[in-house]
Amino acid sequence: MDISFVIVNWNTRSLLMDCLESIEKTVAGYVYETFVVDNHSSDGSADAVEKLFGGSVKLIRNNENMGFAHANNQAIKLAKGRYVILLNSDTVLNEKTIGGMVTFLDNNRDAAMTGPRMIGGDGKHQNSYDNFPALTTELLNKSILRLLFPNKFAGKNTKKDLPFEVDSLIGACISIRAEAIKEVGMFDEDYFFFLEETDWCFRMRKAGWKIFHQPEIEITHLQGQSKKIRPSLSWIEYYRSLYKYFKKNRSGLSYLSLRVFRFIKLFINLLLTFAGLIVTLGLKRRFRGKTVVYARILWWHLCLCPDHVGLKGADN
Repeated sequence: MDISFVIVNWNTRSLLMDCLESIEKTVAGYVYETFVVDNHSSDGSADAVEKLFGGSVKLIRNNENMGFAHANNQAIKLAKGRYVILLNSDTVLNEKTIGGMVTFLDNNRDAAMTGPRMIGGDGKHQNSYDNFPALTTELLNKSILRLLFPNKFAGKNTKKDLPFEVDSLIGACISIRAEAIKEVGMFDEDYFFFLEETDWCFRMRKAGWKIFHQPEIEITHLQGQSKKIRPSLSWIEYYRSLYKYFKKNRSGLSYLSLRVFRFIKLFINLLLTFAGLIVTLGLKRRFRGKTVVYARILWWHLCLCPDHVGLKGADN
């Protein structure tokens, strides 16, 4: 078995169908298997997979939303491929995506992971890789950091045409060497959603493996479709994951500093968006939405970040 595709789905039925169809249309010359792990979708996703793709897809139905890390691990445990390729349900492969990643990993034995350039539905480049989170990246403006220090904080507009080494990859499309997974382990299931792939990359690098981005190959990514379903809860889940990452991988002082200064930054953002709401007489949808999101995130912080608030359990 060359490749094991793993797709975790939560209420993105039509996008999932397009993703699975793109696998069938573009992957040739490799022996592969495809897993879909459905996190208790309420939109008929699992039934659609069975109806349209039958025995060609190995479907795992969860009775609740198990989160991204746990769901991926369910399939990874069963995967037989030399490489495990994680795909978001909102991605579409092109003819060169898979062949480019597999060939690169075949030729670079010290690489644990690689990922392609991600292109949005509007044709614009997306961030396909990132630096490991640190106080610098989380408290300062990333765009300014990339402008001032382009070599250290590379972004989506970096003009490179050949593969290069990065800290971490965005989890929408990652090809991972099974040998590296066996050595380092699977996703840390303490993360429910967000930054689990970042933590995984950190552990891979710590174990001596290299991680690469391949700008010469592309994949279409309709970014953040699951996140749009419940934006406030998604942002709360992001903050929970961010705090877990710092607590696990950074110093105690960095963790405490992040908690304090992130709260202050959120409070300032709420004041600014509320001011925008007042000035525009509540007519701008953007200000209305952001005000609600910031208010809910701040309330979650003031309630001491309860575990029961977030995407977990919000599966209907």
